[in-house]
Amino acid sequence: MKAKRKFTVFIEQDEEGYYVATVPALRGCHTQANRLDTLMKRVREVVELCLALARTELFIACRNSMLVLV
Repeated sequence: MKAKRKFTVFIEQDEEGYYVATVPALRGCHTQANRLDTLMKRVREVVELCLALARTELFIACRNSMLVLV
């Protein structure tokens, strides 16, 4: 079972009535929807995607650098 993590999510409503969510702790992590229940589902999905991307970027960075023990 995956460990649960908590993130702060800022939700605003734009001039057209759409809800826009941003997760400040995760670069580029935002989504929108016209209903709050749909928005919350999308927030969970985009958080998972952003975390997966961060893990991939970290793996590539580690693979491309050399670890030297002194």
